[in-house]
Amino acid sequence: MTNPTNVDYLVGFKSSNAALLVEPEGVRLFSDFRYSEAGREVEGVQFEETKRALLKDLAERLSGRIGFEADVVSYRGYETLRAGSIEPIPRSALVERLRARKDERELAALKEACEITDRVFERLADERFVGRTERDVAWTIEQLFHDEGAERVAFETIVASGPNSARPHGRATDREIRRGETVIVDTGCTIGGYASDYTRTFATGPLDDDVYEAYAVVTAAQQAGLEAVGAGVRGVDADAAARHVVEESPFAGLFGHGLGHGLGLEVHEAPRLSTESTDTLEAGNVVTVEPGVYLEGRAGIRIEDDVVVTERGIENYTGFRKDLIVVD
Repeated sequence: MTNPTNVDYLVGFKSSNAALLVEPEGVRLFSDFRYSEAGREVEGVQFEETKRALLKDLAERLSGRIGFEADVVSYRGYETLRAGSIEPIPRSALVERLRARKDERELAALKEACEITDRVFERLADERFVGRTERDVAWTIEQLFHDEGAERVAFETIVASGPNSARPHGRATDREIRRGETVIVDTGCTIGGYASDYTRTFATGPLDDDVYEAYAVVTAAQQAGLEAVGAGVRGVDADAAARHVVEESPFAGLFGHGLGHGLGLEVHEAPRLSTESTDTLEAGNVVTVEPGVYLEGRAGIRIEDDVVVTERGIENYTGFRKDLIVVD
């Protein structure tokens, strides 16, 4: 396998250019000179130094039927492997399925990341928004994460105000935040490599009546989604429970993305909660629950929690309040 996240997950080796081969007689780890010292320190593997052109080197030194990650290796990479003595066999999501079910160590890291994110949002609610750019508020959020002990932000922080908040995954821009509009903040941090991912929607003053109504609908939809999540529940059914609330409201058709996704070493991983999901939830999965309503050119609302799937439902790691907070 060559997915850096999967290599890290299995043997704790971080590299941008590595491969792991699991054989009946043991595990072999391959990487180039830049990582050779760290590779030789990894316990339980046989380390072999390669050339910088990793796949070409592997094609020359390995032979026989060998599985490769079909979702990671490009067609050119496949052709490189096939040009040697390897018979490459495509495999998909083998490690990702293992990663989807978290153990106690992983859950502890995720919980700590969520606790830090709670504290950041508490402090953010006291910050001034009006008159500042989205980018400036995003920078403040990164500083708050640093102050609260996060390793780093888990992804580029989204601060989207007014018409920008109607774009589900916009980016912080130089737009100045004005009074009387919604501001979506979507952010998270990592602890031990494991990511949190929260979204809350703030108001910078009085809003139009239909925006308040949309906020109430999203709140109800999220609650329906939270109540639907549990071991044995299909991702498509959890999504449907929340989506039904929106579709039965005046905002039908305005919840265009999936209800949620898995969290772990990557911000978006298995399992998925969406209309297209083929996953069934298991105890130990960690997923987001994040319905939204987006009024084109005007306003957007999204509320997102991080929850652990249990046999009886969920344990919600998100502690920050969900009422509509008005900021200056």
